[in-house]
Amino acid sequence: MSARRVKVPPFKACRKCKSLVPREATRCPVCGSTDISEDWEGTLVVINPEMSLIAKRLEINRPGRYAIKVR
Repeated sequence: MSARRVKVPPFKACRKCKSLVPREATRCPVCGSTDISEDWEGTLVVINPEMSLIAKRLEINRPGRYAIKVR
């Protein structure tokens, strides 16, 4: 029986602004927070926050990748 491989996501998520940051990051480049979690779900990609209804509802002002749920 072979061992099961677990995929490790290439990103961590900021608990404050939900921005996805590289795994090796220790500080969020968007808000500057050091409260970063490896436990997150879902991805939201915002290209044009001025035209996006979802970005306005979530109060996202910058284009980028965001987590939907961060624990």
